[in-house]
Amino acid sequence: MTTIPVLRVADFGDPSSEAGQAFVRDLREACAGPGFVYLSDHGIDPALEQELWAQSQAFFALPQQQRRALAIENSAAFRGYTILGDERTQGLRDWRHQLDLGPEQPAPPPDTQPAWHRLRGPNQWPSSLPTMQPVVLRWMDSMHQLGLTMLRALDLGLGQPIDQFDAGFVPDSDVHVKIIEYPTQDNTESASGSQGVGLHHDSGLLTFILQDETPGLQIKLGDDIVDAPPIPGTYIMNLGEMLQTATSGYLRATPHRVQSPPQGASRMSIAYFYNPSFESTFLPLSLPPELAANAPGGATGMLGDPVHSLFGENNLKIRLRAHPDVAARHYHDVIASGVIAGDVGG
Repeated sequence: MTTIPVLRVADFGDPSSEAGQAFVRDLREACAGPGFVYLSDHGIDPALEQELWAQSQAFFALPQQQRRALAIENSAAFRGYTILGDERTQGLRDWRHQLDLGPEQPAPPPDTQPAWHRLRGPNQWPSSLPTMQPVVLRWMDSMHQLGLTMLRALDLGLGQPIDQFDAGFVPDSDVHVKIIEYPTQDNTESASGSQGVGLHHDSGLLTFILQDETPGLQIKLGDDIVDAPPIPGTYIMNLGEMLQTATSGYLRATPHRVQSPPQGASRMSIAYFYNPSFESTFLPLSLPPELAANAPGGATGMLGDPVHSLFGENNLKIRLRAHPDVAARHYHDVIASGVIAGDVGG
């Protein structure tokens, strides 16, 4: 499969129906092929999405001083605002700024062990936008149901019980959200040239991306870089390295990147990382023989370091590399242990 298919989530309403079974088959083939798929008729309220866009645009329109007051460096849970160029992928600065968010949770004591427990905590919200918090949290609640639906469809496609992965998501999970703006740049603004975010694979299970009308997302298929342009009314979904590892490489955590928009333009996207609870472990599944025959092994090929089966450990590894400022302030003990050698995208 050399193109990114568009699938109707509504077809999975009755998994036992002909349409439901076709959806399961087509989803499995897409996730084992390009590793990306567009999702239409997904059940997310368009009015809620418009509210989300409005709040996101209002956030990036705030004075820089107000945005900087929410610096991600303040948060051991990696919640808050990242200024342009302060996140890195493959050692180069990403030309984007963003607000990172997650479930509203109490912060554990500093230096809590194991260190990945510190990934939980409260969000930082702009006091001048009191309507932002309820809109974003309402959208996150809606996305949880979409994520669970897609994960269950993949369970069936892999010959597993429909609730194979439910334990990591019901009743709670450790999802992550990035509200991102990619301003234009020229070659003098950053050492990375046109890198909005560099080539990387995601670390968790499923990622859902809501794009505005400006293109820029690209995926790596074999030796080719293929555009994944916005399609109105859809989310684009891709897989993380833990699903690739759990399926011994049958499913693909496809490398992807975002190119900076052309002069005079900007790009905005909202990424919802449908991740399980940090306590979840993902060991290789027993696949049906016809699928196992096409499972080459779980390594992502982006780095030489291992993928941890415990999600909290894997997620912390990624976050520390992407945000060295947070690592230095809140994870001095982990840095001293040498865990975060190398580079990877967030």
